[in-house]
Amino acid sequence: MTKIKESSTNFANKKALADECPEIYASNIIGGQWALAICCYLINGKMRFGELKKKLQNITERMLTLQLRRLEEDEIITRTVYAEVPPKVEYELTEIGYKLKPIILELEKWGNEHKQIMEKK
Repeated sequence: MTKIKESSTNFANKKALADECPEIYASNIIGGQWALAICCYLINGKMRFGELKKKLQNITERMLTLQLRRLEEDEIITRTVYAEVPPKVEYELTEIGYKLKPIILELEKWGNEHKQIMEKK
């Protein structure tokens, strides 16, 4: 996952769109394939790294770590580290993260409807 150079036209275009359109702003935060999938699993409650890794079988540990850090930076999830040996770390949606639940459920409903339409072709 590479970062877009802040001096690039692509960065300027993304920023301008996000500033003008809240929907684009939101999709930039959860629009990635893995970010939304992580949020889907966390709407049911806290999970540990290993549990998320098992659910997202095709994600690498590095990509999962990067996605979790990004979601934490955006305050969508919180990371709680317990002083235990071995260390126990749990991830959970924040208050604003839990507000994604009805949106995720609607996306699921829309996705199922669209999939049925496409299968009829």
